[in-house]
Amino acid sequence: MRLDEFAQQERCHTALPPALQALWYANKGDWHQAHEIVQNANDADSAWVHAYLHRQEGDLSNARYWYQRSQRPESITSLNQEWKDMTQELLKKVAQVNVSST
Repeated sequence: MRLDEFAQQERCHTALPPALQALWYANKGDWHQAHEIVQNANDADSAWVHAYLHRQEGDLSNARYWYQRSQRPESITSLNQEWKDMTQELLKKVAQVNVSST
């Protein structure tokens, strides 16, 4: 799936990993639903999205904690660019998993 296709979807696909589900909700302006999803997940990708969400709300100390948990550097790009970069990377990861499982 391409980034533009993901961004234009009318509903979130529950088959997606939690990190991508949260990014979908974040893109639609539903910060609380996005946060709820990643708050209950324990993987590094969800921690990365969790960091982004706290950065988005301006809670930089909490964002730093989640960047550390994700083992990713703190973002210095715009929030919009970070969302695009994260989403593209995670969509590629899903595509690779789908290819290797066929």
